[in-house]
Amino acid sequence: MNRLNERSREIFRQIVDAYIMTGDPVGSATLSQKIQMPLSPASIRNVMADLENSGLIYSPYTSAGRIPTEMGLRLFVDGMLEVGNLTQKERNDIKIQCKNTGENLENILVKASSMLSGLSQCASVVKAPKKDTPLKHIEFVQIAPGRALVVMVSEGDDVENRIIDLPTGITPSALIQAANYINSKLLGHDFDQASLLIEREINQHQAELDKLTQQIVAEGLAVWSGTRDDNQNKRESLIVSGQANLLEDLEAKEDLERIRLLFSDLERKKDLIELLGLAKNAEGVRIFIGSENNLFSLSGSSVIAAPYMDEKNNLLGVIGVIGPTRLNYARIIPMVDYTAKTIGKII
Repeated sequence: MNRLNERSREIFRQIVDAYIMTGDPVGSATLSQKIQMPLSPASIRNVMADLENSGLIYSPYTSAGRIPTEMGLRLFVDGMLEVGNLTQKERNDIKIQCKNTGENLENILVKASSMLSGLSQCASVVKAPKKDTPLKHIEFVQIAPGRALVVMVSEGDDVENRIIDLPTGITPSALIQAANYINSKLLGHDFDQASLLIEREINQHQAELDKLTQQIVAEGLAVWSGTRDDNQNKRESLIVSGQANLLEDLEAKEDLERIRLLFSDLERKKDLIELLGLAKNAEGVRIFIGSENNLFSLSGSSVIAAPYMDEKNNLLGVIGVIGPTRLNYARIIPMVDYTAKTIGKII
């Protein structure tokens, strides 16, 4: 930054601002009308040539204006960006949308994700915390022929519900027996620990359960333990909201191809979770631009993410926004930061 003089900074800023607003290249004639300095288009072209030689801007096609490179965007975000403040209305809206109204943690995160997606007009992602709270009760409730609701209550009275398929010929007494058997193993254990113990007993034929009841138990365990990774570690869940926002304001075939690649990237949830995990290592907001992360290197997208903490400052998860590299960084950075802090206070 220190190597750029005042007019180079101003011209570079105007190029970046125009790119963020429209995505279009900017030429010297347009810049001469925008900047407050008495410079001719020829002088501006000389400065643009220097900026291009420095790797900060480039021409996307012959005889076009210039747009910032990823390195240029990084320089702008780190050294020139003036982060705006949220209005009081925006702060209140975020608080209201995220407010805990007796819902479980997953629903709070879903609401926060949807809200952030709507405000930013991008896709939002939340990395939910691992659930290792000891559990105190499980219940199977038949809701239709062949279908049951599994209700799990943690020691903190957080309730989770899942739907499972029931074996053919199941009886109400078998549902009760399955629940009683699992509950007898939950005391003092989180669900991961209890499920491993139960699976081991069933595999060794030590559990006094008939075949149908064993199937119910196995199905109920699979609903949760199915979220493990290849190394049998519990995988943190991921909530993605607002992909439709990415389809708006497409002005060129290149944009459509970028979005196609981004959707393909979003399907690789394991990689996305690992990317968001990087935000845990920093205080406040982390910004990943384009090829700075391998996951979005082809689609040329950016991620703005911030961790959220509990009242003891223990890190629980990460919330963020995904969009094109021409994100409105000044607006979205404080939005993500405030949302993360609000979620932490609610939790």
